[in-house]
Amino acid sequence: MGFNSQAETMTVAGKVTGINDNDKTFTLQTRGGDVVEVNVGETTNYQVMSNVDGVPRDRTEIMDNYGGDEVLQNLHRYLAQDALVFARGNNLEYDDRQRFEGRIVYLLPAQRGGTYGFEETHWWIDQISRLADRWLDQLFSGERQYTSEDFARSYRTYLNPLGQAGQNTVQECATLSRLIYGLASTYLLTGTERYFYAAKAAVDYQRQAFRSLSHDGKHCFWAFGRRREDVGERLLPASEFGDDYGAIPLYEQIYALAGLAQYYRITADWAVLEDIRRTLRTFYDYFRDSPEAKERGFPGMGGYFSHLDPVTRRPDVAALGANRSRKNWNSVGDHIPAYLVNLILALDPLPRRSGREELESLQADAIAMLEETVSLITQKFPDENSDYVNERFHADWTPDHEYRWQQNRAIVGHNLKIAWNLTRCSFYLQDYERELSNRGQHEAAGRIQALHRQCIELARRLGDRMAEIGAVDPFHGGVFDAVERQPHNGMPIEFTWETTKDFWQQEQGILAYLALYGATHERHYLELAQECAAFWNLFFLDRDNQGIFFRATEGGLPIVQGMYGQKGGHSVSGYHAFELNYLAHLYTRTYVERDEEDRDFTLYFKVLNTRGQESINVLPDFVPPGRVEIAEIHANGVDYTTDLKPHDPTDFQILVDDLPTSSEDGSISLAVRFAVH
Repeated sequence: MGFNSQAETMTVAGKVTGINDNDKTFTLQTRGGDVVEVNVGETTNYQVMSNVDGVPRDRTEIMDNYGGDEVLQNLHRYLAQDALVFARGNNLEYDDRQRFEGRIVYLLPAQRGGTYGFEETHWWIDQISRLADRWLDQLFSGERQYTSEDFARSYRTYLNPLGQAGQNTVQECATLSRLIYGLASTYLLTGTERYFYAAKAAVDYQRQAFRSLSHDGKHCFWAFGRRREDVGERLLPASEFGDDYGAIPLYEQIYALAGLAQYYRITADWAVLEDIRRTLRTFYDYFRDSPEAKERGFPGMGGYFSHLDPVTRRPDVAALGANRSRKNWNSVGDHIPAYLVNLILALDPLPRRSGREELESLQADAIAMLEETVSLITQKFPDENSDYVNERFHADWTPDHEYRWQQNRAIVGHNLKIAWNLTRCSFYLQDYERELSNRGQHEAAGRIQALHRQCIELARRLGDRMAEIGAVDPFHGGVFDAVERQPHNGMPIEFTWETTKDFWQQEQGILAYLALYGATHERHYLELAQECAAFWNLFFLDRDNQGIFFRATEGGLPIVQGMYGQKGGHSVSGYHAFELNYLAHLYTRTYVERDEEDRDFTLYFKVLNTRGQESINVLPDFVPPGRVEIAEIHANGVDYTTDLKPHDPTDFQILVDDLPTSSEDGSISLAVRFAVH
């Protein structure tokens, strides 16, 4: 006689709804409404979530009651009603019987009923510091001072599972810039000069090794990379990556600015700003489908083409193949998080200097680009017939559902990235609309007000739908990867390949829901952010090697075969994890209610003597108007709050021209503490 039998490892995430002493079980209710009874026993292991350093954090009180029954003692020692808990164990099915035996129970606070670890004041600071330390230690053998020669000699894009340089000698410009972003962000949070010196040396190397200026010096293209060969090095002007091979993809040019913009924010380095300006001219004059582009034979329907031919520098030649005359999410939306937010933060309000015309023009261009890209995202990307946005388009904005691997498919993380960035842009648009109204530009103010509403509406729609249809996993936690935009399996969700989850998409979920909570104060967004943050911190941290796993199963088991085991590569560099650490720290301090002393935070700036301006802007990110203000300012260790703090709490510009400089390099080290309201 046959029977039905199944045994599998399963992870479940949910709130504790009850503890049964007699059966030695507890129940979890998932966000999707499933109720799972978890059986515990002598081999059940309770683990308090640790950070990437792997330091044990269990500070729960040992119980000596329950008649010495250790199983019951642990049940009550670790579990609290309504606590968010993840449990992994053996799910057994035998005919019509089912039993889930919990083998690892993951707890989020160090103490029963305490604060989730990732909401503590130092969690993300510790994580970003350890990640940066390991990256620098592996590339530069623990050195603390760096030059561009160090990066020329030792930087590699491709790193093995231990984070060490492998056989592939390619140095990609975009991944170097993304590492610069990570190092600059680590300095912003910690003020530790090791990270600043590394970022500075990497900036010098990027500008020396990959920059290609036009004949008149007005435009800048960035080479894809350099490859070290047996004799010398070979410059690689065109991309060598997959879908982009042989072309100049705009997203690589965009990410070449990620590190430069974050570095400029903290240094006011004028030479770096000039390269940013030149690159923006390239975006406008070569990639943009502006009305003026009709003279060059383009439709002139707005947006940015995704690829250029490296020979003709045009987007419409046959040599581009499937990338000919295309626009996509990366060519439009990636401007915002990669560099545009940080550039506007640095330029608005306009820095003080003699001869402001150049800055005024660049500021106007940056704000216009933000308005343009946000408008295109809200108008062109939504699809009334799908829960997901369209991601690829022909030149006339007709959706392209036949592109190579993507076809009519969605990347869940792109939808959440749109929700996150539209929400943060809505904060800026609120301020911008008020500024236009004060100037008497009421028609423009009305347009910006309408755009602000559209941002929030689309952000909420995408954030809500990703959770409601299960793209944000309601049973295991975490964010799924690729799905069909039009499911044909009779289900609300159809996976294109497997039910896997990638590291960068977890970042988008955490930041999207934290930002939406900051905008709306609706608790379900906070709970979604907490669930996503828990999944990241439990399952994507490689505590043995102090790095990040690229991909995990639906239940959080790391996938380390082939490229997914690498700590560095074209799709994984010192960026997404660092961006998450940096902004999750800011958003948690700014949006999540805590004791007053736990919500303040400090950022660090290093204003160089090469600056071309007399002031520096220090607003941490686009945040709701009135949410933060400057509380203290220290320059080179001296309290200058009384002298430097602006009288207007909405003003985040600090005058630095008359401050004493460091005797070593002429720089000014600023520590700015922010109060949260």
